[in-house]
Formats: sequence, structure tokens, C-alpha cells
Amino acid sequence: MKQLTKAEEEVMQILWKLKKANVKAVIKELPEPKPAYNTVSTIVRILESKGFVDHEQKGKGYLYFPIVAKEEYSNQSINSVVDKYFQGSFKSMVSFFVKKNDLSLKEMEEIMKEIEKNKEL
Repeated sequence: MKQLTKAEEEVMQILWKLKKANVKAVIKELPEPKPAYNTVSTIVRILESKGFVDHEQKGKGYLYFPIVAKEEYSNQSINSVVDKYFQGSFKSMVSFFVKKNDLSLKEMEEIMKEIEKNKEL
């Protein structure tokens, strides 16, 4: 799966939230200053060429919708970070975040409970 640029990811976040939207609806969700219509339209077409979105015709325009699930992209992105920066070791990544973010014992216990819960699934 291809990586997204920051702008592409921002548009994808909106499409995941809205499920289906035209370019105007995407622009409405973007923060100020709003980008030009043509800019967002180009980003959506790039996302379509990368296989992240598809469209259906509605009147004279198009409704765009994600065909890659947010969770699927998130998993791929996290795995890429782990591979690039932590030599493929989730343990190293967790250790890094524990050291850098000064997690409390309570937070660590909550993380461990979540891991155990997901192991059972």
C-alpha cells in the first residue's frame, strides 16, 4: 500500500468520517484557510489513482468514498514506522514511547489490559 502525503491523509480523514462526499463537502470540513476547489479536486483524483478512493456519479458531479479502511491504513502506517525506526521491534517502539512520554504506572497497566484483551480476540 502506498504512503499518503500530509494533504492526502487530511482529505482521507475527512472521507473516512463522512463516508461519501463531493469535493465541496470535503472543503467545508477542512480548516481555514480553505484550499481552492481545484486543489482538493486534484488531491481526490490522486487518492483515486493510488487506489484509496472511488467515485460514483451524482447528477453532474461525483461522490467520492474510501475503498481502503482507516484501520487498514493505520496498521500499515504503524508497521512502516516500526520497521523504519525500531528495526521491526514493537518492544523497542513501546520502550521509546514509555521513556519519551513519561507514562505513569496506571497508564502502563491500562495499556497492558488492552493488549491482553486484544490477545483474546
